[in-house]
Amino acid sequence: MGQSPDFDKIKQENVYGMEHWSARDLAPLLGYAKWERFEGAIKRAMTACEKSGNRVEDHFPSAGKQIQFGKGATQDVKDYALSRFACYLIAQNGDPRKPEIATAQVYFAISTRANEIHELRRQQEERLEMRLKVIESYKLLGQAAQQAGVNTENFGIFIDAGYLGLHRHTLEELKERKDIPDDEDYLDNIGRAELSAIDFKNNLTEGKIRGEGITGLDDASQAHYFVGDQVRKAIEAVGQPYPEDLPPAASIRKMIEERRRASKKRRLKAQEPEQGQGTLFDDFEGNG
Repeated sequence: MGQSPDFDKIKQENVYGMEHWSARDLAPLLGYAKWERFEGAIKRAMTACEKSGNRVEDHFPSAGKQIQFGKGATQDVKDYALSRFACYLIAQNGDPRKPEIATAQVYFAISTRANEIHELRRQQEERLEMRLKVIESYKLLGQAAQQAGVNTENFGIFIDAGYLGLHRHTLEELKERKDIPDDEDYLDNIGRAELSAIDFKNNLTEGKIRGEGITGLDDASQAHYFVGDQVRKAIEAVGQPYPEDLPPAASIRKMIEERRRASKKRRLKAQEPEQGQGTLFDDFEGNG
């Protein structure tokens, strides 16, 4: 058998940096000389894609391709912009007698899994960064609330007002709704989209309390509810699911603690001076 096909060489990227393979370019590397036979493998792969619960349109979008013939003649032909997962399914549904198919099965099985792991790590990192942002926005919101006269005994009422505005549920109700244990932090167990909405609500509420000189528990709580309600309306306007309907996620508390330990080591190494006196809410992370 000759040299193994170089599948990375024909890989392309669209304007958004997303990788894909032209089915027309892939066919000869899988040992197919006739497009009609290769398209049969594509159709079988599409069926497998659908049965696995994935959207065919996401992995096998149609794309035209221009083929050149002799004397400058061209012809527009049917093509597909295949995802890595689509290539894997085609290899699994190709002609097993072809040695190229066996090579492709190994390559795309390994690379697809590696790509999935990389994507999961990227998503987890983005979620961690947003969680850390929420910690900071809740600290600033807590400071604004304290300056507005909200004391520690009533801080839970103020926090629940924001959840009621944005989620239509208290923090305790949300943990029960999403089956998050009582001893777990709610914000450690939700996804990036919900964290982002909460962070936006926090920043707007802090600005409203400070900018309008709001004082007292009742007025501060009303402001928190109002901003949460406005963010909820914006979510509804763009057709996205309400935050209380978003699924929970695996806890990232260990990742947060690891990040904090690494940050502390860097500060000690740099002999960073201690911060000044903080407020009663400096350690609050938004979990009530």
